Amino acid sequence: MRHLPRSVLTALLTVYIVWGSTYFAIQVALESFPPLMMIGTRFVAAGSILFLWQLWRGATIPTWREWRDGGIIGILMLGGGTGLTACAEQYVSSGLTAVFIACSPMILSGLSGLFGDWPRRHEWLGILCGFAGALLLASDGEFAAKPVGVILLLAAILCWDVGSILSQKKLKMAAGGMGFASEMLVGGLFLVVASILLGEHATGPVTFNAIAAWFYLVTAGSLLAFTAYMYLLSKVHTGLAASYAYVNPVIAVALGAAFGGEHISLKAMLAMAIILGSVMVLTSSRKPAK
Repeated sequence: MRHLPRSVLTALLTVYIVWGSTYFAIQVALESFPPLMMIGTRFVAAGSILFLWQLWRGATIPTWREWRDGGIIGILMLGGGTGLTACAEQYVSSGLTAVFIACSPMILSGLSGLFGDWPRRHEWLGILCGFAGALLLASDGEFAAKPVGVILLLAAILCWDVGSILSQKKLKMAAGGMGFASEMLVGGLFLVVASILLGEHATGPVTFNAIAAWFYLVTAGSLLAFTAYMYLLSKVHTGLAASYAYVNPVIAVALGAAFGGEHISLKAMLAMAIILGSVMVLTSSRKPAK
């Protein structure tokens, strides 16, 4: 990883570690808040903070076209990608969810190829090895699903990947943080409206732990990690940017072992070694854009 600029390496580590830790935070927050409302308010809060911060620094307010393009990406990635995943997890086991999400780098690389940027041989090797490792890691869990859950999960992955590609190749958001803010604001509002229309209700009494988890998701999961991911999409090839899908379960398993007393099997250790090897291949396959 020595050839990677410090900013790219920092963004990669942020996405790997923070999104890997949000699995537990989401579980805690869902004890009190319904899924779409929890996710929507999380991104509205993060987008508002980032928008006001950018205004204070003297950034220009996005134009109508930049709001439109940022909104399309936000609705696809946050409304479709994150929202549909939350809905799908009611019908799909966590093991099968991890396998489906591990398909994302392959789909994203294929979509990128349609715009003329096909992965190189080493990148395909890293992507396929990462998928194999994620499949092996997820095999420790249960593989169960209802058809509606599979459909929702496929739609979620496609929405996330199409939004990621459009942000790279086609649509033009506002520059820097203001673009990320507009994306989170529109996508978050879309989820809040969807939650109200679907009549979501609180899943339990509001606890301190649930509120703390929600604040962690706003600050770390959205402000830091989501902004870092959008930055990576503008700087590195899609296979490397999407490698979080392989690494996040590794972080989640490691945190569970460190703080939850969970046991890591030999199969899981082998899977994590394969995943980390795939990331090494992806980080060394191509220099990032200037």
